[in-house]
Amino acid sequence: MAALARWCVRHRLLAVLLWLLALGGATTAAAVAGSAYSNDYEVPGTESGRATQLLDRGFHGLGGDSDTVVWHTAGPGGSVRAADVERTMTGALDKIADLHAVASVTSPYDSQGASQVSRDGRTAYATVTFREQADDIDRADAQRVVDTAKAAESDGLEVELGGTAIGLTESKSAQVAEIVGIAVAAVVLFLAFGSLAASALPIATALVSVGTAYAGIVLLGQVMTVADFAPMLGTLIGLGVGIDYALFIVTRHRKGLKRGLPVAEAAERAVATTGRAVVFAGATVCIALLGMLILRLSFLNGVAIAASLTVVLTVAASVTLLPALLSWIGPRALSRRERRRLAEHGPAPELPTGLAARWAAFVERHPKLLGAAAVLVMAVLALPTFALHLGTSDQGNNPATATTRQAYDLLADGFGPGVNGPLTLVSEVYGAGDRNALNDLGTTLRSTEGVASVSPATYAESGRTAFLTVVPDSAPQSKETSDLVDRLRDDVLPAAEAESSLDVAVGGVTASYDDFAEIIVAKLPLFVGVVIGLGCVLLLLAFRSVGIPLKAAVMNVAAVASAFGVVVAIFQWGWGSELLGLGAAGPIEPFLPVIMVSVLFGLSMDYQVFLVSRMYEEWLETGDNRRAVRVGLAETSRVINSAAVIMISVFLAFVLSGDRVIAMFGIALAAAVALDAFVLRTLLVPALMHMLGGANWWLPRRLDRLLPRISIEPPESRSDAGGVRATIPRRRANAAPHEDVSGPEEQERDVRDIAGRGR
Repeated sequence: MAALARWCVRHRLLAVLLWLLALGGATTAAAVAGSAYSNDYEVPGTESGRATQLLDRGFHGLGGDSDTVVWHTAGPGGSVRAADVERTMTGALDKIADLHAVASVTSPYDSQGASQVSRDGRTAYATVTFREQADDIDRADAQRVVDTAKAAESDGLEVELGGTAIGLTESKSAQVAEIVGIAVAAVVLFLAFGSLAASALPIATALVSVGTAYAGIVLLGQVMTVADFAPMLGTLIGLGVGIDYALFIVTRHRKGLKRGLPVAEAAERAVATTGRAVVFAGATVCIALLGMLILRLSFLNGVAIAASLTVVLTVAASVTLLPALLSWIGPRALSRRERRRLAEHGPAPELPTGLAARWAAFVERHPKLLGAAAVLVMAVLALPTFALHLGTSDQGNNPATATTRQAYDLLADGFGPGVNGPLTLVSEVYGAGDRNALNDLGTTLRSTEGVASVSPATYAESGRTAFLTVVPDSAPQSKETSDLVDRLRDDVLPAAEAESSLDVAVGGVTASYDDFAEIIVAKLPLFVGVVIGLGCVLLLLAFRSVGIPLKAAVMNVAAVASAFGVVVAIFQWGWGSELLGLGAAGPIEPFLPVIMVSVLFGLSMDYQVFLVSRMYEEWLETGDNRRAVRVGLAETSRVINSAAVIMISVFLAFVLSGDRVIAMFGIALAAAVALDAFVLRTLLVPALMHMLGGANWWLPRRLDRLLPRISIEPPESRSDAGGVRATIPRRRANAAPHEDVSGPEEQERDVRDIAGRGR
């Protein structure tokens, strides 16, 4: 690492130009190639996946994306069959049908659209079929449909539109969220450093690396399935960890300058020490993200690789671009006051006094009380997790002002909630007997509990494939609709298939979402076990302790559970979701637990490594657990808290993106980081370590001989402290974990002693 940093410092102009070239080249290539995202939830081998395959084979995908234009008449005596309403809407639908992106329009005023008028005659809808699927439809083409339909609105006539393609017109850019997050991060950095130049470097490094990664994700979508939220998720993670990693390195660089090191040497040593910890932390994030590959779901594979690419580039920029920029700004990494003090008084170690030192001593004196308080907070926040309902949000969860949400509500009010998520029953047909069996099945379905209506069977041109459309009497996301899917699969269809050669597959919105969630839930224990087990192994190698990895595993589970409690309260129970512009309450995305575990595992490893590595170093130096925990917490809590505030700000800013899924990730990660940094790492972890005493560092001798020795963040030379070498009084290594062998004066002296050694 030192050699790499030295090269970047000596060839700083070339290092910066190489990164700018990578950014420009990737952005140009992405602009030329264009995006090709796909939200394909279908899982091969599931029943809903088989239904989709049968439809594609028999009906060639049923054409392009199908959307709806819904209109509703208000006021007494209003009716969609009134002559003026029919004339207005027929004209609008004719104009829509003439648009080049539209293949056909099915009007309720035609003979085949009679069922598209509600019983009370106040609501009607037309089906607009595009020539392409939603992923291939240009946003401008969808906007023309919206503008044409909306032009028909008048007093007493409300027109709204719904569907996947129409949803493209409501998607918001993440630029506002990015700007807000970066602005807050800049303020926190300036308050921490007091130097405008030093504050700008972490942000510049993160922007270059994340921009390059964003373009790379666009290109990645050309060769594999990448969800449309993957670039925003990558940006969210990249900005958070990128600014944090750079913050840690800049903080170490500034300490070197305060000790009188030359600029180049301070930058090299910052990368050689803290840079190694950054590489280790980034590697754990990538490994955790790539752990999603074991689930073998193409939808998540693209997300895992896209997010990992972002983390790799942010780490690379932190250890190459950042030292080049640090050497460029020179002493300006320090504030004017710090430079003036350095010139007048010479090098001096930075004392970890003030609030950080007082908090570390306070935790040492009251470990049981503070530990119990931390456990209580985490437990209360985790309670809503037991009510977690996995599913996929739809346009019924959009903000109340969105046209897609209003169209959804109008259809539900006029035709019943199930019309927004009908089920599709598909089967191959081999003769007249199967056709009769399908007719009998339709009759049976109409009398089945939970079914509102059933369409006649529709046959493919070959006559070998047919499907029935079943409209539930409950909403797509409701438990009643999921129960109906199970009832059809377990009871109704097996009885019909037993008397014929039919093999009916149940597909549709709810069936697909339920199958996807079932696959995720079934594989989740294996995934969590692999990720947490890997983390334990890495921490075991790093700190040569059995207790440290086990505590970290418990902390990770606690952080995930409590963060999900917050997510369930806001998104599933709807506590404040409308006020935040996040739409109505709804289920939690089934892939959120997987991605959350991956990302949080890596992020919490950052804080665990930076906190415990300092404690471990002091333990090796003195053999005194209480001193090691107190000094380690005093020296690292400030930078950990600053990093956490930055990451929380970036994550929360993405609530402004207008995307429900990204907002869900943002709030979940912000809650997890806040709890991890302010409750777990700076409160519960040190409290437990004080209570456990020397047992924290226990490792069987036989295992100690077998494990390889690695160093995450090697200590700097003691001579770096400008000739200061404090005499460290060793305490009794066998002191009882709760024995207060030092008073406040000695605790303060311990902190000053450690600072005097150059840390």
